[in-house]
Amino acid sequence: MELKFNIGPLDRFQSKGDIGQQEMVPSKRSAVLVDGVVLNGPTTDAKAGEKFVEEACRLIMEQVVSKATDISEKVCEWRPPEQLKQLLDLELRDTGEPHHRLLELCQDVIRYSVKTNHPRFFNQLYAGLDYYSLVARFMTEALNPSVYTYEVSPVFLLVEEAVLKKMIEFIGWKEGDGIFNPGGSVSNMYAMNLARYKYCPDIKEKGLSGLPRLILFTSAECHYSMKKAASFLGIGTENVCFVETDGRGKMMPEELERQIWQARKEGAAPFLVCATSGTTVLGAFDPLDEIAEVCERHGLWLHVDASWGGSALMSRKHRRLLHGIHRADSVAWNPHKMLMAGIQCCALLVKDKSDLLKKCYSAKASYLFQQDKFYDVSYDTGDKSIQCSRRPDAFKFWMTWKALGTVGLEERVNRALALSRYLVEEIKKREGFRLLMEPEYANICFWYIPPSLREMEEGPEFWEKLNLVAPAIKERMMKKGSLMLGYQPHRGKVNFFRQVVISPQVSREDMDFLLDEIDLLGRDM
Repeated sequence: MELKFNIGPLDRFQSKGDIGQQEMVPSKRSAVLVDGVVLNGPTTDAKAGEKFVEEACRLIMEQVVSKATDISEKVCEWRPPEQLKQLLDLELRDTGEPHHRLLELCQDVIRYSVKTNHPRFFNQLYAGLDYYSLVARFMTEALNPSVYTYEVSPVFLLVEEAVLKKMIEFIGWKEGDGIFNPGGSVSNMYAMNLARYKYCPDIKEKGLSGLPRLILFTSAECHYSMKKAASFLGIGTENVCFVETDGRGKMMPEELERQIWQARKEGAAPFLVCATSGTTVLGAFDPLDEIAEVCERHGLWLHVDASWGGSALMSRKHRRLLHGIHRADSVAWNPHKMLMAGIQCCALLVKDKSDLLKKCYSAKASYLFQQDKFYDVSYDTGDKSIQCSRRPDAFKFWMTWKALGTVGLEERVNRALALSRYLVEEIKKREGFRLLMEPEYANICFWYIPPSLREMEEGPEFWEKLNLVAPAIKERMMKKGSLMLGYQPHRGKVNFFRQVVISPQVSREDMDFLLDEIDLLGRDM
């Protein structure tokens, strides 16, 4: 290593102010050269950086935030992948590019990105713009914290504790534990692993060898993350038993019990039941009380995936959809969906208060979780996470909750479901539109039947042709940029639209536009 000192004036610090609040100001120092690199002073041009941030923030305000509710703007500016690659100038070069060019690139990114904040974006289980959570995201991006120890993230750890406590209260538990995770899929995986650890604690140190064939049960309408979690954890997808649902997509408790007995008869070891509150496609809510009865009879951990439907707990009118959730051992709940806390904001909540989460996941890293710190180390909660670095996602939800209050969040849920109800009634009135079923949540599933098919007998040819309609309309709406709406086939039913209402920026007029636009785009098919 080359190390050179150019000896000049004495290196020293000049102090200003009182001893308790001294500002240490370095005097002029000679250059220090190490391996050909001059080390004195920062190399970043702070003034130029600040100016770039200021200009970029102005661009975000003008092109994203201010236009978020403007229905005259397009939802998307569709381009095929190869064309978009050329438009975006994705190449990474040896030398940096000037700020004016970076701002042009920022404009291109905004232009060609899907405007999920747009009132006519209905494509996913998230939408809209919450201004308070957005500010919280700006703050956390600027502060760049990692939520594992109190010493590096004091505010955000206390915020997470407060939010988890309040969410636990809404579930109906007197106490509990929890942690925010990067996605409901991860929360479901946490719960599966936690249930397995509770069933056989030795697995943490001794691994899978010598274990019986572990088996879990979940709804045939469950989120696909259950299969992924079983695969990832070494349980195996063949050991996920999918319990049949009724005509509305709800798990059938009697079928659950039959499968549990059958598994035991075959020598397997049941350890977990995962119920769903708000299925992804149909928005179905499993009968939690009846499922809890089955779990208690068989001594099984009950996890409720309420990633989508959990926000109904905020509404006194609609919380009945999750009746019995207080009997669950764990719950996944994503405030970034109906409550618009911004992706991603997902909590796993656990009824246990014996530090089961920490016992299951801790690795006791001595460079982070020292037990002889000068403060209460119980606030160093990072060891109950499988992550090391972890984002302060609870802060986004906390900021929105502080701004709106519980009443405001309740109104957000009630309004979304009232708009859903309005759309259902409009669908019933309009020729060419047909509901799959009466929804109980914000998922409205329906077919659009173009004029050419309305007089056709509903045989195989009818359904084959109808299957082509939703994808063709979706293509047209995206290329036009007028709205975005999801579609899918599902359990023997041909392609249909799934419309989801979330954002408070959505109006009754947007519901009318949705149906008018589908008819306009599809009437010639």
